[in-house]
Amino acid sequence: MQLTVKDAAKALNVAEKTVYRWIQSGGLPAYRVAGQYRINRAMLFDWATAKRINFSAEEAQKETETAALPTLAEALQEGGIHYRVGGATKADVLKSVSGLLKLPDSVNRDVLFQALLAREQLQSTGVGDGIALPHVRNPAVLEIATPMICLCFLEAPIEFGSLDGKPVKTLFVPLSPSVRIHLHLLSRISFALRNPPFKALLAGEGRRNELLDAARALDPDGAQS
Repeated sequence: MQLTVKDAAKALNVAEKTVYRWIQSGGLPAYRVAGQYRINRAMLFDWATAKRINFSAEEAQKETETAALPTLAEALQEGGIHYRVGGATKADVLKSVSGLLKLPDSVNRDVLFQALLAREQLQSTGVGDGIALPHVRNPAVLEIATPMICLCFLEAPIEFGSLDGKPVKTLFVPLSPSVRIHLHLLSRISFALRNPPFKALLAGEGRRNELLDAARALDPDGAQS
């Protein structure tokens, strides 16, 4: 949910001018829509918690109720699994991925591409064994309501700057509405990559239904589903 400055001021029990000051110099994540600031409620909650600023009990309750953490399978289903994704360089591939993602019309895909590229310029997201996890540093740069993970198998391996020196053939690209959910998605991917059967499916570019079934089996309630 996107809040106005007035909504944010009410949630934090401060004056609107204080919210404007925090946006301009205090790192409070916000976007401009038609000349007006909009603030993602989940991001506001995370920011306020990190800064030890009181969040209204009513708004905190809303955030607790709405910020359900997705399972790995749910996020993969939302983000999609793609094969033979083209690109001869890291930038080419990230550009291709930015075009594949299922995003709201309000999201500027070029902004997403630049954010992914900027993160790679800081440090490669290659985690080894031909796998990389490209992601944006700050989820607030995108107005995403639904968390997702896009899984891409590249047409050909590319140099990604991974620590083990191996070229990358498989990408997991997580997108989320808040830092909390972003970290959760990264942890679920990391957990899955420690599972030999799941890793074997990735290495063999398994079919969508096989990968989703394997992801469900790894989720906390997978054994019961």
